[in-house]
Amino acid sequence: MSATPVYSVRDILEIERQCLPDARPSLMERAGCAAAEDAARLIADRPGPVLIVCGPGNNGGDGLVLARELRRSGRKTVVVSGGDFPRLPKDAAHAHASFIRAGGQTLADLPATPEGGWALIVDALFGIGLQRPIEGRIREWIDILNALPAPRLSIDVPSGLEADTGRALGTCIRATHTTTFIALKPGLLTLDGPDHCGEISLQRIGIDAAAHVPPAGHRIDTDLFAAHLVPRLHNTHKGIYGDACVVGGAPGMVGATLLAARAALWLGAGRVYACLLGSSAPSIDPGQPELMLRPVDLMPEHPSAIAIGPGLGTEEDARRLLKTIIPRNVPLLLDADALNLVSLRPALADAVKARKAPTLLTPHPAEAGRLLGTSASEVQENRLAAAIEIAHKYHAFTALKGCGSIIATPDGRWFINTTGNPGMASAGMGDVLSGLALALLAQGWPAEAALTCAVHLHGAAADQLVANGIGPVGLTAGETIAAARGVFNTWLRTSGSTVERSMPGRAFDA
Repeated sequence: MSATPVYSVRDILEIERQCLPDARPSLMERAGCAAAEDAARLIADRPGPVLIVCGPGNNGGDGLVLARELRRSGRKTVVVSGGDFPRLPKDAAHAHASFIRAGGQTLADLPATPEGGWALIVDALFGIGLQRPIEGRIREWIDILNALPAPRLSIDVPSGLEADTGRALGTCIRATHTTTFIALKPGLLTLDGPDHCGEISLQRIGIDAAAHVPPAGHRIDTDLFAAHLVPRLHNTHKGIYGDACVVGGAPGMVGATLLAARAALWLGAGRVYACLLGSSAPSIDPGQPELMLRPVDLMPEHPSAIAIGPGLGTEEDARRLLKTIIPRNVPLLLDADALNLVSLRPALADAVKARKAPTLLTPHPAEAGRLLGTSASEVQENRLAAAIEIAHKYHAFTALKGCGSIIATPDGRWFINTTGNPGMASAGMGDVLSGLALALLAQGWPAEAALTCAVHLHGAAADQLVANGIGPVGLTAGETIAAARGVFNTWLRTSGSTVERSMPGRAFDA
């Protein structure tokens, strides 16, 4: 098994270009029929007519094929078109003619809602090529459609959503379901996409995308790191599972360091050190006495992996400490104030780039903006491009946190995570993520696998809590630690029978 590929609009268009000459039936015919199958499933137990709203291009053509197929199955359809039929693209014009031959007709404006309501509303207005806000009459239609009490099925992408970035370009359909074609697109999975797509059905319409264009991106699932989900041997000891070191804990911010350290302990690191700044730092964590709390000048000489940043602060003593830690030849994760210091000090940035051992960066959008010399809002305009740029600029495995967290590798590959929920908009969540990734690094996981697993696991843990009635409102970072341990052990149990039973090595290769 392998993870699901995700393709940019440019690559989707290239795949379509390669397939078009030999496509029989046409790609539009295949797409419309596939969407009709999804529509039929959604209305199986819902009486009433189906409203299909078609735009002026090929997305509207897909909708016309869908409408024709539903009519043929005996379902009443009402089609509204915003297109100028004499100017429709060739395939869309054929779809319109076929719909008319099947006895269909189109309206020029939205009709009144029938008694009993619509069984389904189909959005076939605009597809993956949209790059500007929708204006005028169609914008008014979208506002009306979003307010109607019926399920909404979008074809390929919700109209108004930018397929590459996930930006809602002003007014945007809020679909309850989306049927997308050939492959997933980034915008369905990140930023505003998850709030507008609803349940996503991928219809490959007979096309093997990877046979035409190798994918640069994938959706994260356990297949990406299954080879490292190895059950532990009975004959083992804590030294095998590494010494994890969390550095931070400036006065008033010790909690961030302890959250990261606890997460590392609960995900299986053999020994966990919390190395704290400040003369008044505590010497024990009463809630987790297994942790070894030390002043930073007594941190271990040869830890297996280091995370620095949670609760670090940006004072001069923090900068000096970071300067000494960056050159260490161990896997290193930089988060929070460590990222802020790197963005402020070119010498630190150069030291990060020069590292030979794996480097992991876990910025939120504001920190990402500082690393790139721009703003959080500009990062959010194209999260994928920002993550790729950071990974390249700092030669680091980068997780850009947020809705649909994006992981980018130094060689330009990328992954989008789909676990997690709004309960994670809570203080300390990033510290827990750092600890989870640190634990895996300390246990010998390669950097890419450690980061993808940690991000996916953290979201899955939050989802498990919500499924159990905890949150999302009021969900705390600390609660996700135990949940992550439970999910991870479930993964180990279910993957162990198919993975070679061997212990991880200590190699730094990523």
